[in-house]
Formats: sequence, structure tokens, C-alpha cells
Amino acid sequence: MTAAVSAAADRFDTRQRLILVLLCGTQFMLALDFSILSVSLPVIGSDLKLPTSDLQWVVTAFALPSGGFLLLFGRAADMFGRRRLFLIGMTLFTVASLVGGIAPSAGWLFAARAGQGFGAAILTPAAMSLLTTSFEEGPRRNRALAVNGSLLSLGFLTGVVLGGVITDALGWRFTLLINLPLGVLALIGTVALIAESRQPQAPRLDLPGAVTVTGGLLGIVYGVTAAERNGWTSPTSFVPLIGGVVLLGAFLLIESRRRDPLIDLRVLRRRTVGWGNLTGLVTFSMVTGVVFLLTLYMQQVRGLTPFNTGLCFASLGVAAVLGGVVAPRILAKLGVSGTLITGLSLQAAGTLALVFLRTTDGIPLLLVATAVIGFGHLLSVVAYMITVTSGLPDEEQGLATGTAYTAQQVGLSIGTPIISSIAVARMDSLRATQAVPEALLGGVHLGVIVAGLVAVAAALVAVVFLRRPAEPATGLQDVVTTPAAGSATVS
Repeated sequence: MTAAVSAAADRFDTRQRLILVLLCGTQFMLALDFSILSVSLPVIGSDLKLPTSDLQWVVTAFALPSGGFLLLFGRAADMFGRRRLFLIGMTLFTVASLVGGIAPSAGWLFAARAGQGFGAAILTPAAMSLLTTSFEEGPRRNRALAVNGSLLSLGFLTGVVLGGVITDALGWRFTLLINLPLGVLALIGTVALIAESRQPQAPRLDLPGAVTVTGGLLGIVYGVTAAERNGWTSPTSFVPLIGGVVLLGAFLLIESRRRDPLIDLRVLRRRTVGWGNLTGLVTFSMVTGVVFLLTLYMQQVRGLTPFNTGLCFASLGVAAVLGGVVAPRILAKLGVSGTLITGLSLQAAGTLALVFLRTTDGIPLLLVATAVIGFGHLLSVVAYMITVTSGLPDEEQGLATGTAYTAQQVGLSIGTPIISSIAVARMDSLRATQAVPEALLGGVHLGVIVAGLVAVAAALVAVVFLRRPAEPATGLQDVVTTPAAGSATVS
């Protein structure tokens, strides 16, 4: 990981480089843990006697707290100390990883994953606040944010690759146990390198706002994930969804009337923050949905092992690294909005190309298409993070980055259940007339079409609301300096 940021941080001093390694490495670890078990789910189900219908809870137990409590813990970090919250979150995450790695039953594994999710919800805003306060506004902070966003994306993609390789070589439990040495090193590094930081004269905790936004996010994430198993018309799906929407509406009403709101709605009304976060949510949610569909295709249609499935996903990670290498040049040539539009368009094109997959061939097509997806996705992530955080004063940076990471976490949480529910419904309808492999493939085809069209819609949103006619290229080389130059070390 040191190599991953050293080239990107050639203007940082030694202490700043170590801080960058620590904080960006934390985000990489959290993203990796979100996806590392996805390829291992069938093996986990067999080992712990877990029904197929309950496998989603291995992911959902992590996603619910990590997405729902992010904004609450972000404000808590401002009030009680970012370093303190970082240490608490890392300790919880590390201990939960140990519990999950030795879990004797499914219940213990679900509890451990929930603990990891709570740890991630504490860690993410604390790490982001420490990052923005450790680097002054300008090129250094921009480069640090770009490196962080790149490694977050690469963490998710790398987790898919490593999950299959580690599961076949050592067993699925080691996908969790690898966090132990990383967590211990992070705790030691935090104590040695980072001073306490809190917002001067931090406002009181907006308890009504915190309760409503947390409940709203939990309701939506739970409702969407429940729909994957029970269908969208089931009360266990639509009741939480409706409740979540109502609570988020109440949250907006509360925030508009408070002197010390959890979120300043004026920041959310900024074009770059509002529409930029929407593009971020789309790029993360649709890439997670496609990863799920391709895992299904490779293991259940083509009969590949988890190890071979992980190797096939390597093209996704390698292309993402390449996207990070060329991102500075593309940013300098096209500008931030042009890079965002290009990245979303490439992600959409690669996704839609997967409609040509077949039951007896298609691996070469899969490798090429996922490479295009990975390249475009990485460009989108870098450009979207810069879009959301640019042009804001220091006191609004924490809020902007908090909303950006909330969009990412929600996207990671809802992408798979939305796309998989669409695909599974199509599979079920085809099973009456087609063999199982053909029915599964039909569901995969519909899923990738939907995911591709949603990415197209996000690119159009960027064209209409984020495009700047004469965006200057000057200084954009300072925004990202080969964030993946060493990212090749994590792929």
C-alpha cells in the first residue's frame, strides 16, 4: 500500500505520506471487506448449513449499519474527536473480523458482519475528516481525496478477485482473518502519527435529524435487500421502503428548521453536490450489481470454481489500475465533468456488451467487457469525488465528503439486491420453458441491460447538470497524480 500512494504523493513529506497510507489504506480495507465474501457465499452456505435464501444476510448484515449510521457517526466524530472515533471504529472492526473468522454458526457470522458494518460506519467519516484536516485545501488535498476514492473503488474490485483466490487456497474464514494484522497496524499507526482533531465549537448533536436520517437509510437499505428474497410487493419489502422514504422526508423538514442541522441543506442544493452524488451512487450500485450477475454466470452457468471466478474478475481490477494511471491526463484534457461523462459512458458500454454472453462461450467477451467497465468506473469515481468536494469552503468539506461516502455506501448496499431481483424474476419466468442454464442466462441478460441503461442515464445527468462549457484544464494534473501508480500492488 505504501507503493500505491508514493508516486501519487511525491510532493508530500514523509509524515503526510504515512498518514495517506494509513487513512486511504483503511478505506481500501473497508471496501475490500464489503465484496470479499461475495464469491465465497456458496461455500459459506455449505459450511454453515445456511439456506440459499439466507445467504444475502452475509452481505446485508454489513450493509445495513455501514450505510445507515454513516452521517450520525460523522457528526459524532466532529463532536467527540475524529482520532478517538477512528480508534474505536478500528478496534470494533478488527474484533468483529476475528469473531467472523472463527464463527461456529450462521448467527455468529451475521453478528460479526453487523459489527464490521458498525465499525465501518464509525471509521469512514472519521478517516475522511482526518484526511481533509491533515492536508491543506488545494492540490495536496485534491490528490489525497483522489487517491482515497481510487483505492476505495479498487478495494471493492480487488475484494472480488481475492475472495475467490483465498477461499480456494485457504478457506473463506481467512477472507475475514486477514483483517487482524491490518487492523493492529492501523491502530499503532494512528496512535503514532495522527493528533486528535475535532470541530471547534461543534454544534450540538441534532438528535431528531440523526434519528430520522438513520432510520430512513436503514429502512431503504433493508427494504431493497428484502425485496431480493421476498419480492417488491411483499410487506417485508415495501413497508420498510415506505417508512424509509417518510423518515427521510421528515429529516429534510427537520433540517430546514434547525439552527444547528446535521446537514446544511444549502450544501445539498449545490448542483455539484446533489447531482454529483447521484452519479456516484449509480456508478457504485451498478458495478456491484454487474459483479453479482457475472458471479452467477461464471459459477452457475459456466461451472467455474471460486478460484477461476476470481481470476476472471482480475481484468476488472487491472483495467481499474490503468484507469488510475491515465486519469490525470484525461482530467487535464477533458476536465472533471468531461472525465465523469466519459467514465460513466464506458461503464455503460461495457455493461451492455455483456448481453452477448452465451452458455457455451463468452469468457473472452467477459474479460474485455469487464475491463471496459473497470476502466470507466475508476474514471467516474475519481471525477465524481472531485466534483462533489470542489469549490466548497473548509467548514463545508466534511459535510460534502460525508454525503459522498454515504452515496457510495448506499450504492454498494442496494446495487446487488435491485439488479439481482430483476434478474431472478426473469429467470423464474423462463424456467417454465427453458433449461436451467438458459433461464439463468436470460436473467443475467436482463440484469445487465438494466444496469447499462441506468449508467447511460447517469451519464446524461452529468451532461445536463454538471457539464461546464469551458472547463479549464490548468492545474488538473495536480488533482490526481497517478493514484493507481502503485495500485497495481493491490490488484
